[in-house]
Amino acid sequence: MDAGHLLGPTGPLAHGVSGYEHRPGQIRMARAVQDVLSHDGVLLIEAGTGTGKTWAYLIPAALSGRRVLVSTGTRALQDQIMEKDLPALKRHLDIDIDAACVKGLANYVCLRRYNELLQSADAAKPRFASSLPTLRAWVEATGSGDRAALSSIAEEDPVWAKVVSGSDTRIGARCDYYDDCFVTAVRRRAEDAQLVVVNHHLFFADLALRDTGYASVLPDYDAVIFDEAHQIEDTATLFFGSRLSTAMVERLVRDARGALVGQREPGHEARLLDAILERTSGFFTALPGEANAGREPLPVADIPEKELFALDNALAELSATCRNARPVRENVLQIARRADKVRDALGSLEAPGHVSWMQGSGRSRSVGSSPIDVAPLLRERLHLRVPCLVFTSATLTTGGDFKFFKQRLGIETEVSEEVVESPFRYEEQAALYAPSHLPDPRSSEYPEAAAKEILELIRLSDGGAFVLCTSLRMMRLLAKRVGGELDHEWFVQGDAPKQTLLDRFRDQGNAVLFATASFWEGVDVPGSALRLVIIDKLPFEVPSDPVVAARCKRLDEAGDSSFIGYLVPAAALSLKQGFGRLIRTARDHGVVAILDSRIRRRGYGKVFLKSLPPAHVCESLDEVEEFLISNRAETTMSTGTLSPRRLP
Repeated sequence: MDAGHLLGPTGPLAHGVSGYEHRPGQIRMARAVQDVLSHDGVLLIEAGTGTGKTWAYLIPAALSGRRVLVSTGTRALQDQIMEKDLPALKRHLDIDIDAACVKGLANYVCLRRYNELLQSADAAKPRFASSLPTLRAWVEATGSGDRAALSSIAEEDPVWAKVVSGSDTRIGARCDYYDDCFVTAVRRRAEDAQLVVVNHHLFFADLALRDTGYASVLPDYDAVIFDEAHQIEDTATLFFGSRLSTAMVERLVRDARGALVGQREPGHEARLLDAILERTSGFFTALPGEANAGREPLPVADIPEKELFALDNALAELSATCRNARPVRENVLQIARRADKVRDALGSLEAPGHVSWMQGSGRSRSVGSSPIDVAPLLRERLHLRVPCLVFTSATLTTGGDFKFFKQRLGIETEVSEEVVESPFRYEEQAALYAPSHLPDPRSSEYPEAAAKEILELIRLSDGGAFVLCTSLRMMRLLAKRVGGELDHEWFVQGDAPKQTLLDRFRDQGNAVLFATASFWEGVDVPGSALRLVIIDKLPFEVPSDPVVAARCKRLDEAGDSSFIGYLVPAAALSLKQGFGRLIRTARDHGVVAILDSRIRRRGYGKVFLKSLPPAHVCESLDEVEEFLISNRAETTMSTGTLSPRRLP
């Protein structure tokens, strides 16, 4: 069955879906995915916003008959696929789609931990007692155990930390609750499904586990389709590395105290756990420098060896104590395994090919180790083991090709490459304003000049603006200088949960939102509520970050330019994501303003400009005003409203 026909003008979707518009780019993408699933290989496909890429890969995956994993960038996209996209395809296509969704362990209630909480003294504490009746009723009724299905208990409620599952709390088949376990049910469902929908964090957590001797999280698979594939390097870096914090050790000690209750030598266990806390404090206190919110390099020579070995020895004693405890209990053995993992994290601080770092945040300090280059790891564990891989996103190319993406992900074999242009009319719908008269963004004059430009742009658009900043410091500075001068409602990231801010922004219709990286991608505000996106600076990686610095050093030592070969293309991909917030439907119009004059003045600016959609270029604020007025009038005349029309 041809996936392209199903999506085409004479196919069942065109006949069955109200207002359906077939898109040649979507058909082209679907056929490319179907071809690679039939013959194996690697497909890179950049699909512009509005292509309809989700259906373009779901239909070929369902038709393939192979066990296909679809790995998404977020849990929200997982839910969209399972609750919206797949049901719609099942209704309108004469094909059976056997799909299962698997989320990370922390999304599911652990029945063992839940019942331990009910039987503990903590159940009477106010911070848990207020939520327990609601949680109890839900646990008795739910079939999934997915915490997202219980909206009446807030995501940040402390009760969740007490009852959700996790890799460091899960016992496995010997648990008394294993047969009734929500995670067990999800795994069994996934084993039987042909299409398994996961997210990148879960996929790479599983990939990192497969060579360690621990049970894999996901079933075996024949092919993987990565949506939002531009996130893969960062996610792989996280899971092929390690991290240890004071808070993690404190949780281990707290859980160990509960698990070891009733042992024959309770005084010994208590003294041992106190010693672990003392030695943890000693290790982190001995680290060089002061606690910092950002990551700082931790050279091997600066690792406090004496304190590290003292902590390692205490953890080894805890592991041995738990393994020798009688009678043998699974929750005690689990403490031993967790102690071993903490020891592994300590040992990885000197791992070859990794860079070690330290970080302070609030009361907790942490240390970690990250691979400098994930390409060899991905070649070994992914490319050489999975016969069919599809990487797709709206942002994979920089400067017009996939070279940077392939280098970063270790893709060396022959691949198929496709660039599917967005069906949106960017020349008509979007304008790009990149003034060259502003000071260099690194100068002291820049914040004041940028604030004045932002105020003028917001006046021209009558609000409806995102001000996207590359740092929290600049976000707060611009919000302070601009916010008080505005006649519109304005919000700052962090004042309320992300979704609450977005809902308020949409409802206002002419509000202004100041935000940073978390609003650069995965944020969808269709319609006239968002008609201006202002970007303060080109989103270069922080050069002092230990991982970034180590990657740059390695490239420079190899004779390559880390700036041109790494920092510029990485920033171009991020800028492309920020630009993508503006046009989300066929009727959206607006302006993207980039206030970093380097995009005009420096030679590398051409890479950024070539990577962006082909928007109408405005050279002055007068042209910006003319563009906004003309499109506002055109939209009102043609529709009578400014409401968006979604492409199916």
